[in-house]
Amino acid sequence: MLHRRNFLTLGVCGLIGLPGYYPISWSERGNAKDKTDLSPTKGKSSKSAKAKSVLVIFEQGGLSQMDTWDPKPDAIVEHRSPFRPIQTRVPGMNFTELLKETGSRVANHLTVIRCMTQKVGVGDSHPKGSQYIFSGEVPGGPEVMPDISSVVSYRLGTVAKNLPSNIMVPGTSEQHYNTKIGFLPSQHQVFKTGGQPHLPNWTVPNLNLNGIDPGRFHDRADLLSQLDVQLPGGDHCKESSMVLSLRQQAEEMLTSPATRKAFDLASEPLKIREKYGLGHRGQCYLLGRKLIESGVRFVTLDVREPPSSQYPKGGNMNWDHHDFIYSKNSTEIKGGGPGAGRWGIGTEPMMGSTDRALATLIEDMNDRGLLQDTLICFVTEFGRTPKMNERLGRDHWVHAFSFAFAGAGVPGGQVVGSTDSSGGYITSSKAYTIEDYAATIYEKLGIDRTKPLVTPSGRPIYLSKDGNPIPELA
Repeated sequence: MLHRRNFLTLGVCGLIGLPGYYPISWSERGNAKDKTDLSPTKGKSSKSAKAKSVLVIFEQGGLSQMDTWDPKPDAIVEHRSPFRPIQTRVPGMNFTELLKETGSRVANHLTVIRCMTQKVGVGDSHPKGSQYIFSGEVPGGPEVMPDISSVVSYRLGTVAKNLPSNIMVPGTSEQHYNTKIGFLPSQHQVFKTGGQPHLPNWTVPNLNLNGIDPGRFHDRADLLSQLDVQLPGGDHCKESSMVLSLRQQAEEMLTSPATRKAFDLASEPLKIREKYGLGHRGQCYLLGRKLIESGVRFVTLDVREPPSSQYPKGGNMNWDHHDFIYSKNSTEIKGGGPGAGRWGIGTEPMMGSTDRALATLIEDMNDRGLLQDTLICFVTEFGRTPKMNERLGRDHWVHAFSFAFAGAGVPGGQVVGSTDSSGGYITSSKAYTIEDYAATIYEKLGIDRTKPLVTPSGRPIYLSKDGNPIPELA
């Protein structure tokens, strides 16, 4: 028979699976001796850290570089983007008109890397490309590499006890399953909010009492704290102090008003919400700012407009524009094609909402003093072909594409690298990889990459061993 004390104990043990929660406090982490095993570790980053947090905007699908960050007005007519280059607020720094808000409002905060590349056959599919972005490592090695966010969670821990340390918003795209915990403990797996944050009835699962009266919850918690709990066997419940500490953190998560406030978009002034855009993408970007402001260490925005009657035939609105990329609405073509399910790159659910939300996010974070110690990374898994295909679309392209960065000491108003007149091949002496992108994040956070992670089998794993921090972002 399962007695009450065992039931309560099992309940606490079950909470260990919640991502981002740890059996020691933040202050204890800060004083912990650095280790290279798989126990929870590390606490504060080194004195060289320029970032306290990271906000990754992963616009999945392969965003076209020549239609956005790297305009090519001299490309041959048949393959040229219809979107003209425009001068940003930084002299000599040009984007296309699809980034007019970003260019006119926040280009002075941005460094655009136009010389990103990856090897052919490494990450040129969406599943592998997404996993490559999430982990910063080539998929398919001898070990499944954990996400960058999970490594950061493992190495640095949490700041806000009432929230997971690494959160994905919303984590519902077709590639969200390519997030990986690898060989790290499960509590460092990214927490996905799910749902559609722009809807008025949106809530986050597993971050509430699920109908239990708060008073009753506290009564049960008090009872548990008074019991001399005899812990059942198992890898997750070996030490009572660890479990009790975890229970306190779980209570904080479930009962703290700050938890609900972090996800409460309705508490934001309507003027701010409208500035981001009241649609799905805009409100997800706003939620990203709120989570950073609430103390979440690592936030990933993996956003695509959900299907709705507002955008007919928009069933999968990522950036995979194989067909009819310059359509004024749906990209569906007669006879079908791999690019169906999205709208043209210049439409509101695509670059229209992205440009507005990105400009507002950077502006808002700067106004609130968050940009100084938050690294913002605007990334995509690869680019698009410099030539149009027979379906009036652009296919996958890994030879050259663009990333953009802001905050945490990133110099603003800067373009790094160059491509040829079609945007297809890098012409500068510098080229950077996704491993370099990952190394940059670790460097900004002050994570020592010379200290390996060690797998349960004893294999040392060095972070971004084939990458180096991008010097222009220092």
